[in-house]
Amino acid sequence: MGRRTAPLIVVNPGFEKGTEGWTFKGAPVEGGGEARSGVSRSRPFGGARHALLDARIGQRGITSVAQTVTAPANGVYSLSAWVAGQDADARFVLRRDGRPVAAVSPVFDGDYRRWTLTDVELRAGDRLEIAFEAYGGDTDAGWVAVDGVMVSPGLPARPKITSSSREVVEIFDWARGKAAGWVQQCGAPGPLNMDETSHRPPTAEAAYAPSYWAGYPDRTGYYARDTTHQVGGAHILGLDAENLTMLRSFAASATAEHRRWPVWAVNFDARTPLAIDYHSAREFVRELPAPFELVEKCAAAFRWSGDRRYLDGVLWDFCRRTAEEFVAQQAGRLAGRPVPVAGAAGTHIFDEVATYNESGERLVEAGDAVATQYRAYLAVAALADARDDTELVRAYRTRAARLRAYVNGGWTGAGSGAAMNRGYHADGTAVAGWGKENSWFMPLKGVLESGARNDAYLDYVQRQASSAEGRPVNAEALTYLPDVFFRHGRNEWAWQWMRHLYAERDKRHATRRFVNGDYPELSFTLISQLVEGMMGVEPDAPRHALTTLPRLPVGDGPQGDGAQGDGQGSVQWVEAADVPIGEDRFTLRHDGNTSTTLTLHAAPGTHYRWEARFPGTYRRVLVDGAELPADRFEAAGGRTGTTVTVRAGEPRTVSVAVSLAGG
Repeated sequence: MGRRTAPLIVVNPGFEKGTEGWTFKGAPVEGGGEARSGVSRSRPFGGARHALLDARIGQRGITSVAQTVTAPANGVYSLSAWVAGQDADARFVLRRDGRPVAAVSPVFDGDYRRWTLTDVELRAGDRLEIAFEAYGGDTDAGWVAVDGVMVSPGLPARPKITSSSREVVEIFDWARGKAAGWVQQCGAPGPLNMDETSHRPPTAEAAYAPSYWAGYPDRTGYYARDTTHQVGGAHILGLDAENLTMLRSFAASATAEHRRWPVWAVNFDARTPLAIDYHSAREFVRELPAPFELVEKCAAAFRWSGDRRYLDGVLWDFCRRTAEEFVAQQAGRLAGRPVPVAGAAGTHIFDEVATYNESGERLVEAGDAVATQYRAYLAVAALADARDDTELVRAYRTRAARLRAYVNGGWTGAGSGAAMNRGYHADGTAVAGWGKENSWFMPLKGVLESGARNDAYLDYVQRQASSAEGRPVNAEALTYLPDVFFRHGRNEWAWQWMRHLYAERDKRHATRRFVNGDYPELSFTLISQLVEGMMGVEPDAPRHALTTLPRLPVGDGPQGDGAQGDGQGSVQWVEAADVPIGEDRFTLRHDGNTSTTLTLHAAPGTHYRWEARFPGTYRRVLVDGAELPADRFEAAGGRTGTTVTVRAGEPRTVSVAVSLAGG
């Protein structure tokens, strides 16, 4: 799965220490009363300072800032930087022992964008020059700014996507390259508590732990909500050590002093809370779905990695306490509930709120909280099963079933679509209509029962998210919609939203501080949505098992309300190669939604139990060309499949055909 790379240290990567470590060449340092080339305070992206290069018309030669570092060991690296400019031409270039090995020419609109050069191979002792060069522009006001130079270790896994759709390949390749530049180097020094408002420059520096950016890219930490949504994509890129470190840091923060709430954001040292979101042990950001999602994603990371450290110590303790002690603490905000329903009565994010939707609506119970509470119960049951604790498995499956029955039988009311309840006020008044996260999290987490009511709600979510007044203004909120629709077989809609997010990657984010594509969640979720969503991969590494379900947008899936997506971008086949699972890898190919081929890459003698599923109901399946009886799986719209053994190096193909259909 690749190798860990020794840290390649860049001195003063954010220019907070002036020119230390960097060499400026070209135009004079001072001019017109302000430094035209050198270190400036005029327009930093992060911290208080940045490099500024002169790019005025008539300037002779090249203005540059560069630093040369020596590789400590053989390794592969990615290098990133925030670059802005106006009326200038520029280049971000890497030279190994004097010869260019990678370069990009940034496109300028006056604002910062992040540029990444990936897969730079170095041998121990190689000298790597990191240079930013500016050339004279068409006016006498040209400039280039550089900030936040960052080195990332090479990705441990190298999955690859091929497809009949060039767009699928383009999206995956872009997302993989972008995500590669968000990974922190273990042991590299970096700033703590830096953000865009109150902490310029940062308050301290520490060695970073294995981690990746998950949250605003101008803050030096990762967020609980973003991390949970990025865990799947991170694993597919081989970032299991990072997932473990980050999930463990949140778990460790859920102390008695914090009333079992995990902190909202952690610095990249994986130890200290990010200051902008943490003021004291009684005043820090708390949104109720986050603890439950962290529990859910501990189980998901365990299924992908097979790492038994999720079953013991601080992680297991956190999962148990959250599903038991924390639920009991947060339940009872409203009387008359037949099962514990976690709630939060605060009016501000620093005072415990019930929902991820930060619109200011004062809900005490919310759809995203009850949905994630349900998934947390199932996650604890799954982890308990791996611990061979049958009594606990039974207890938490029962709790999950009872909560789900109540949500469907009473909590959501009798209405459908816009009339279905998705929260409650402090006086017990039910709230229906559109609530963004507290609406779409209910179908996303599967707490709604399959059937006409769930189908109508999916239609409602699509209508609202597609409308000008209902669509969230922040792109990262929209990253959940492909997950929602793939889960329920609305493949065209899921793909439509993926394409929309990718198409809008160069638009300014709602904060105006960066473009949408420079929000880390976008790249990580596009990766997971292709493998877990479109390809329907459900791993079970601890048991050497794998389930697949093709969800290709081939234009023949029921989309509700008679819709079929936008009628474009059909995907006829897709293949994902070298996807990691536990200590092994696999290659998976779907031809339409009726044929799947799986190849296991593992040590000789290794075998997996493969459950190959397909949408629709069929009496018979073909296994490597031999006709066999099919199994049936209960789900909305029907599922057909069979279970076969896959041995290392021996591809197996399972398919269904219309000629084999039957009641």
